Amino acid sequence: MKTVLFVCTGNTCRSPMAEALFKYLARRSGLEDIKAVSAGLAAIEGDRATPHAIEVMQRRGIDLSDHRAKNVDASLVEEADLILTMTYRHKSILSNMYPQATSKIHVLKEYVEDGAIKGEMAEILDPFGKPVEVYESCAIELEEVLKKLVEKLKA
Repeated sequence: MKTVLFVCTGNTCRSPMAEALFKYLARRSGLEDIKAVSAGLAAIEGDRATPHAIEVMQRRGIDLSDHRAKNVDASLVEEADLILTMTYRHKSILSNMYPQATSKIHVLKEYVEDGAIKGEMAEILDPFGKPVEVYESCAIELEEVLKKLVEKLKA
């Protein structure tokens, strides 16, 4: 495995936090050879990560201030060995846009739990526009799931 692509809607909250946390956790676990990137299905190119996303990552010693949003495109999909979405809707849209890539597109939590979690429980909810506490909860959830992803990829 060479590249993991994390996908959400605007690429300013969930997917950049997932990308940054994954890089941090992978590095600590000796998985430096896996590249992580993120993108959105409806990103405004060049947007910064939200202030709350930057803040909750800063608390973990991770700097998101240089993040710039980008849209999913064919080259990102082609380059990725594994594409992990935050929701089923993201997965469905991506699968329709890139049917040739369907086998590598998964909902993050469902993939990490080998399908044991389904429905709403498998989705990472969007903190956009909500208080910093919601971003913190999202970051904690992402961190737990990404620790499992790192272990799965190491195995």
